[in-house]
Amino acid sequence: MTRILIAEDEARIVSFLEKGLRADGYTTMVAPTGPEALALARDDLFDLLILDLGLPGLDGQEVLAQMRRRGERMAVIILTARDGVEDTVAGFDHGADDYVTKPFRFEELLARIRVRLRDPQPATPLVLEAGGVSLDLRSRRAAVGERMIELTAREFALLETLLRHAGQVLSREQLLSHVWGYDFDPGSNVVDVYVRYLRRKLGPDVIETVRGMGYRLRT
Repeated sequence: MTRILIAEDEARIVSFLEKGLRADGYTTMVAPTGPEALALARDDLFDLLILDLGLPGLDGQEVLAQMRRRGERMAVIILTARDGVEDTVAGFDHGADDYVTKPFRFEELLARIRVRLRDPQPATPLVLEAGGVSLDLRSRRAAVGERMIELTAREFALLETLLRHAGQVLSREQLLSHVWGYDFDPGSNVVDVYVRYLRRKLGPDVIETVRGMGYRLRT
């Protein structure tokens, strides 16, 4: 089991990361302060560290610098709102393996985590297919049979998420977090609105409503 330490003090982001990572099979632990992160960030406990720079008690840059000085070699991905060149350069100078700025999409962060962990992953498909629907990830177009369909950026992201989890029921919260990111309004009906948009373009029976649970792309 791959173990990931999340050094982050913002509860909303922590919840978002933990839900997504656990759904992908990772074990997580949270360190909300710099001293706690430094105490826990050991190679015999974790395989990867997601590190916020603005931690209370001890800045993330110093956490990373002290980790590397004592010989910890685990992969470190900095996840921060600091997007200045100086911060980025300092992060890599202190031994970071990657640098992601907020706001971010979970799927992109997950891809970077897999690269750093060198997880054995199958080759990424260029076309996703299920339930008579295909989605070309290069042209960003969908097709139902021979009928080509143009999608907006958000429609594309929603359909991609449903196709990657074809046959699986995804809650509105899951779809909000995957497509709209961590800074979403849990009470929003935006998922229902975009599902209606997709049904108009793909057909009414492609996406199934599972009452009280969410949506599922039929296989």
